[in-house]
Amino acid sequence: MRVVYLSLFGASSLAAPALAQTAPSALAPLTVEKIMREPAQWLGGLPSAPYWSEDGKHIYFQWNPAKARRDSLYVLSPAGGTPRKVSLAEQRGLPSVRGRYDQRHQRKVYEKDGDIYLLDLKNQRVRRVTNTAERETEADFALQDKLISYTRGGNLFTWDPATGETVQRTDFRRGNRPGPGELDKSAKFLKAQQLALFQVIRQRDQDAKARERAQKALLRLRPKGIWLGSKTVENLQLSPDGCYVTYTLVQEPAADKLALVPNFVTISGFTEEIPTRSKVGAPQTAYELGLYDIGRDTTFVLGYRELKGLDELPAYRKEYQLTAKAPTDTAKTKAGKPATEVRRVVPYGPFWADNGQRAFLVIRSQDNKDRWIVALDPTTQKISLLDRQRDEAWINGPGIGYEAGNVGWLPDSRRIWFQSEETGFSHLYTVDVTTGQKKALTSGKFEIQQAQLSQDKKTWYLTANKTHPGEQHFYQMPLEGGQLTQLTSRPGASEVTLSPDEKTLLVRYSYANKPWELFVMDNKPGAKMRQLTHSTTPEFESYPWRDPEIITIKARDGAEVYARLYRPANAAPQGPAVVFVHGAGYLQNAHKWWSQYFREYMFHNLLADQGYTVLDIDYRGSSGYGRDVRTGIYRYMGGKDLDDHIDGAKLLVEKYGVSPQRIGIYGGSYGGFITLMGMFTQPEVFRAGAALRSVTDWAHYNHGYTDNILNEPYNDSLAYARSSPIYYAEGLKGALLMCHGMVDTNVHFQDIVRLSQRLIELKKENWELAVYPVEDHGFVEPSSWTDEYRRILKLFNTNLKPAGPAPGATGQN
Repeated sequence: MRVVYLSLFGASSLAAPALAQTAPSALAPLTVEKIMREPAQWLGGLPSAPYWSEDGKHIYFQWNPAKARRDSLYVLSPAGGTPRKVSLAEQRGLPSVRGRYDQRHQRKVYEKDGDIYLLDLKNQRVRRVTNTAERETEADFALQDKLISYTRGGNLFTWDPATGETVQRTDFRRGNRPGPGELDKSAKFLKAQQLALFQVIRQRDQDAKARERAQKALLRLRPKGIWLGSKTVENLQLSPDGCYVTYTLVQEPAADKLALVPNFVTISGFTEEIPTRSKVGAPQTAYELGLYDIGRDTTFVLGYRELKGLDELPAYRKEYQLTAKAPTDTAKTKAGKPATEVRRVVPYGPFWADNGQRAFLVIRSQDNKDRWIVALDPTTQKISLLDRQRDEAWINGPGIGYEAGNVGWLPDSRRIWFQSEETGFSHLYTVDVTTGQKKALTSGKFEIQQAQLSQDKKTWYLTANKTHPGEQHFYQMPLEGGQLTQLTSRPGASEVTLSPDEKTLLVRYSYANKPWELFVMDNKPGAKMRQLTHSTTPEFESYPWRDPEIITIKARDGAEVYARLYRPANAAPQGPAVVFVHGAGYLQNAHKWWSQYFREYMFHNLLADQGYTVLDIDYRGSSGYGRDVRTGIYRYMGGKDLDDHIDGAKLLVEKYGVSPQRIGIYGGSYGGFITLMGMFTQPEVFRAGAALRSVTDWAHYNHGYTDNILNEPYNDSLAYARSSPIYYAEGLKGALLMCHGMVDTNVHFQDIVRLSQRLIELKKENWELAVYPVEDHGFVEPSSWTDEYRRILKLFNTNLKPAGPAPGATGQN
């Protein structure tokens, strides 16, 4: 066992030489030092976050051609030309990218720097709605676009563009309503005596009561004071008829213990603690939908007891003898005994139709196993079911997510559209709120990743992976469904933004070995893409970056698993191989566009140059392949997902001539977790592994991610025990490198410290821990990236190339 501690000056045993001030014109041969430099300095500052000006005459985007420390805002014409950096003074005058449009798409309201603005899209004139020291947010149109609404200090306000009048619509107050002061017997006697004895006292008392009556009459013209106790409010909305205000009541759990992350390298010279989060299974925030009936001056809280399946417990609970009360709301019988458990839910909405006559809500169970779409009648506070999606694993997927998802009204104000994984793949549906009739607009073994209606609401614009799981294209489709017409055609990924007049497409495009650039094209099939930016440097372009093969692996359970394969130009028989494990779990990397793991992509080119075959697998749990792949890790992380990597290693041996004794594995975050599981439970498959910022015990991770996959640790302890590497550490035989940032606020440094102690107690020797004092979960400093990957390369060269390292194997050539 060897623990390597880094000083402020770098690793004591592996200090990197100083980099040359001027980058060489030719990149080859690749070294770790070269490819882990600051990307903008040699790869190029790639364009990101592009958007159109409101008049469609300009395109704005983030870019860094000057090799600065950070990106800046640039602008150019859709016709092309040289991009121009936007000055700070000019940026202050630009409208916000975000905002809401009125129904006729003639005005836009938005918040900027804490104030509200109204933009007339015809003449591009801006009116300032507010100018206060307080922050106003959630700007929107109200009362059929007649008013502007916004929130300030937790209350709802409206502004009338015609008159300039501002009206406060709610009066929410923290704390409890003060009760009338009660007089004791002695005080009551003395008050009565004073009133009986003195005329002046009686007159003043009558005057005070008259003033109180007048004040109450005046207050009746103001919104009702609503006392919240310890709750807060969010998502305030005025109904289109102005009769109701809906709002979400938020009750934070009682103070729960938060994990603290020590920060040792600080400007003060003192260790500072960073408060982060609670751990999975901690009490969660409770949400309710409130409704203020303005006419009746009354508030209501919506109930959900009639929701179909609200009391339906997850199937896994049947495996356990429940001896303790679960952390859910539990109804009581008259005898006081527990009745059926009722799960907590989270409401989203309401979403109002354009005519203002109908509304619906999206309601999700807090265990994420149910999503209901319900019609809402605010006059009766009743809901009626329109659609229920149930998943014994958890609800998610493109256009669905963890909140309301991608939903809206069709122009007839009668049908709702939404996305659902009902068939196993995320597709587009409608449901009629009057008849309950549901219709699928798209279908097939592919995913609708994004969906939006055209401004005239006659056409759908869709982003989907219809042609191949590893490609992303832009389509159009008639409102009522039908044929998908493909607009983009280049293999890879096209991220499309429509121009304001919807005649032109702004495309951010990339291919596997070609980084992102901006293009424009006419909004019609087969139109030519015209390139607007060129960001990569001559140094980056001097190397022939590989176009990795997209292959499929036949998994042991019959599933088809996609992967990227990098092969040496002249692979030696029985050569070494490395299996890379992407992070996040629900993420796709075996695709045909420029990877967000671009450093790893370049490292895999380096490995292939040095004789390694590299396999990068979209294992079970990855995105892009539908519901069954997404939920394949339910209740067992390190099960099918690890099997996919073992099956991939087997394919490397049987088809690509790799030696079964010379296979390594590495990855970060979830990839680090899989690496640990592979090294601990499959030592005959993986001889060496590098686990980076890895989860070692899922009971110590956050609630939002972990509870979906493994449920709560006190309800499903079996899932946590079989999914956590710390329980399998005794199986370590190969060489293990662990790297972790000390200020990681996602996967805490405590995770790797606990595993290290476990390895020490098990008397394991062939492991190493490298710590990075200034790094969070995602590394930032090039020096840290360089040190980490030099260690990874040394690990593989030492253990997978027994005859000795290849030339330049230390990364110092």
